[in-house]
Amino acid sequence: MASEATTLEVPGPDGLREMRVSSPSRVIWPEVGITKLDLVKYLVAVGSAFVEAIGDRPVSLQRFSDTIDGEQFFSKNPPRGVPDFIRTVDVTFPSGRTHPQLVIDEPAAAVWMAQMNTVVFHPWPSLTSNTDNPDQVRIDLDPQPGTDFDDAVTAAFALREVLTEAGLTAFVKTSGNRGIHVFAPIAAEHEFLDVRHGVIAAARELERRMPERVTTAWWKEQRGERIFVDFNQAARDRTMAGAYSPRALATATVSTPVSWGELADVAPTDFTILTVPQRLATVGDPWHGMAEHRGSMTTLLEWWERDVSNGLGELPFPPDYPKMPGEPPRVQPSRAKKQ
Repeated sequence: MASEATTLEVPGPDGLREMRVSSPSRVIWPEVGITKLDLVKYLVAVGSAFVEAIGDRPVSLQRFSDTIDGEQFFSKNPPRGVPDFIRTVDVTFPSGRTHPQLVIDEPAAAVWMAQMNTVVFHPWPSLTSNTDNPDQVRIDLDPQPGTDFDDAVTAAFALREVLTEAGLTAFVKTSGNRGIHVFAPIAAEHEFLDVRHGVIAAARELERRMPERVTTAWWKEQRGERIFVDFNQAARDRTMAGAYSPRALATATVSTPVSWGELADVAPTDFTILTVPQRLATVGDPWHGMAEHRGSMTTLLEWWERDVSNGLGELPFPPDYPKMPGEPPRVQPSRAKKQ
């Protein structure tokens, strides 16, 4: 017996594409009964904003064999059977290895990736034309135990002021969970290490202004009940859920761009696969035209050099990275004291 399947017509730059979706009634989000077909229809409905935010970038895929409660894996290598209309681009990983990754140029590409059981889309902060130089500063405000979304909102407004003083235009979105992502478009003039240093400089400046609320401490035991500014999300091959990407969370929340005027009055659960299409139709996309506001990293890098001169140097890299120049020991402070 042939497996259940359906076909959708997906609009794009070259007209309509017929896209096959197998097992459309398979439930992906059990708590709310949202199916694979619901996911695909969502991607079509938000297609224009989704492609503007995530398109023309290498993208990693968070895929699930069944429901979001089941087995998952990150797919960086293109799966078998990639259609001819979906392109790839070579990227260099921290190990120095180079490998192709998929690129989304039209909504049908996202639909095919959903057909391959993708739920969460993780775009790089660099364009395909220059994958080694990010064109976005991305800062992840991560609530620690004892803090919540409202605390992240407070930190986000303060971070916006920091970035404005650095000559950058900040944009904000919900992470889809408890955190907030703050982006600032930049000219693609610096490689990943420099951009990470700029993020550290901004994070330290924010920490100086609100030390009881914000921390740059890499080790969890040192963070306390504060918002962690995850500077390592700016490292090469570190990505976060893209704008308008669904999240693998119980209520099918979406990482959703909001205006700064809205931020104080929203909750992450306001934005789901079922609600975001109507929001886009009525409110529009707060991130539309973001690339027109590119700024310079100059001031952030000046702050980095100032902090280095004052004795504040490199911070730990992710554990799977090779040892980096100037990096402090990757040992938890509590364990280091015992050695």
